[in-house]
Amino acid sequence: MPGQDKLSRVDTNIPHPARVYDVWLGGKDNFAADRAAAEAGLQAFPSTVKSVRANRAFLARTVEYLVAEAGIRQFLDIGTGLPSANNTHEVAQAIAPESRVAYVDNDPIVLVHAEALLKSNAAGATDYIDADLRDPATILREASRTLDFTRPVAVMLVAVLHFIPDGADPYKIAETLMSAVPPGSYLVVSHTARDIFPDEMAAFERAMNANSAEQVTLRDREQVTGFFRGLELVEPGVVQVPHWRPRSDLEASAPAALWGGVARKPA
Repeated sequence: MPGQDKLSRVDTNIPHPARVYDVWLGGKDNFAADRAAAEAGLQAFPSTVKSVRANRAFLARTVEYLVAEAGIRQFLDIGTGLPSANNTHEVAQAIAPESRVAYVDNDPIVLVHAEALLKSNAAGATDYIDADLRDPATILREASRTLDFTRPVAVMLVAVLHFIPDGADPYKIAETLMSAVPPGSYLVVSHTARDIFPDEMAAFERAMNANSAEQVTLRDREQVTGFFRGLELVEPGVVQVPHWRPRSDLEASAPAALWGGVARKPA
């Protein structure tokens, strides 16, 4: 059966970030271990569900901006997670059908769902890459099947960099990715914060690290801003994700514990 080889790699006893996130979004593609980890996070930070929904809304708004205002037609979306509402290709291709999207994740279940659900239209293209953010060289090589790296690309690192510990040098990873794309490209980052609701988020970090093989490293606003070094931040800069160009006062009021921003690679 298609996808059977990928599914054989799944260890249902070990939570995976994509499936834990799926629990918080109300999905069904998760296991008991994922649900236990998700519940531990909720106990520590009761607004987790509102926070992850605000993060999905941030992703949609940034893609809309990049396509409609910045003219971007190519996206490299790393750590995309399980298909949900307002996936990058859906938002982009609704505005510009010729948009091309390469998704990257390392969870076999995500890959199987992607093959079935992430279909592009005839004008654009959608591809899925089985790779880890810690291996940017593989990501860039595989993404070149779908994306033209002589033309601007939006690199999407949405709620994924907090899974890269300081010892693995997440700043170097982001720099490597951005060095491969031409001027006029963009970087989008959202990152779980240690300095928004600091007491609850400290408890959240402890809970997640006690219940998951993928360790979480929360960072403050200054540290998140560091991912945009050498790039030109788009207004309003690095802000709490609901405050990045919200569509309504209600959207802006979401209690999200993530910093987010968008920046352009200059000439």
